[in-house]
Amino acid sequence: MHSHDHSHHHHDHAPKIDHLNSAFIWGIVLNSAFVIIEVIAGLISGSLSLLTDAGHNLSDVASLALALLAFKLAKAKSNKDYTYGYKRSTIIVSFFNAMILIVAVGFIVYEAIMRFMHPEPIAGGTVAWVAFAGIAINGFTAWLFVKDKDSDLNVKGAYLHMAVDAIVSLGVVISGIIIYFTHLVWIDSAVSIIIGIVILTGTWNLLKDSLRLEMDGVPKEMDLKKIKAELMKADGVVDIHHMHVWALSTTENALTAHLVVKPENIAQFDDIKHDLRHRLEHLSISHSTFEPEFSNEKCEQPDC
Repeated sequence: MHSHDHSHHHHDHAPKIDHLNSAFIWGIVLNSAFVIIEVIAGLISGSLSLLTDAGHNLSDVASLALALLAFKLAKAKSNKDYTYGYKRSTIIVSFFNAMILIVAVGFIVYEAIMRFMHPEPIAGGTVAWVAFAGIAINGFTAWLFVKDKDSDLNVKGAYLHMAVDAIVSLGVVISGIIIYFTHLVWIDSAVSIIIGIVILTGTWNLLKDSLRLEMDGVPKEMDLKKIKAELMKADGVVDIHHMHVWALSTTENALTAHLVVKPENIAQFDDIKHDLRHRLEHLSISHSTFEPEFSNEKCEQPDC
């Protein structure tokens, strides 16, 4: 006998979709405009750091657009082909965004090495002023996501993109000032490599977390021992085994488990199930499926 318990309540820690829609749209518009400015300024000034940062900002625009699309898809209703809907698209997008960043790092480092070998004159003042504008734009966009960054992997990714870009822009400002006064054009390439290292550092955890969810691993914030201990507190539950926890999306988690109950308590299984559902909601698990077993039955599962 199987019992399915589904709940789709909004939690206080869940990101507010309307707020995030506005944040993503603002981020896309501002960064698209800034990419155009950086490309023009980079071509005029001959700055590699501006051009590579423009390329990175373009990847940010793509990432923000993908994340926004994923949030839209996550709200789509389930159907006969996709019984969970398109919730998993948020996980795919977070992984794809991490890969975009890593590819961008490779491009930045390659171009910096080429520029070391073939230095070109750079207008340091132009570089500094454009990058200064980048600090304001990226800093503002990061601020839009800061409140919800711990509630969703895609929001965290967007926040990291923008926060890293603000730091990168600061580095470019410094390099522009140094080049303006010293004419040491190699500084531009050195800053580009530092930019790549900073991006890679900020991206690594995002890549690991998204890959973990993609492989149906237990979400990082989930503690199986804590979950089992909480469920064992429910009246009528003798034991729990064959428990699986995974992510349906970057904001929703699911659980399946075999519940061992005494034969005389099977009539109260709906009440037990209701109690367990509310305990799981407090543990950020919104979808649960339970299979009851009697305590006088022999368990044939390997993890009993």
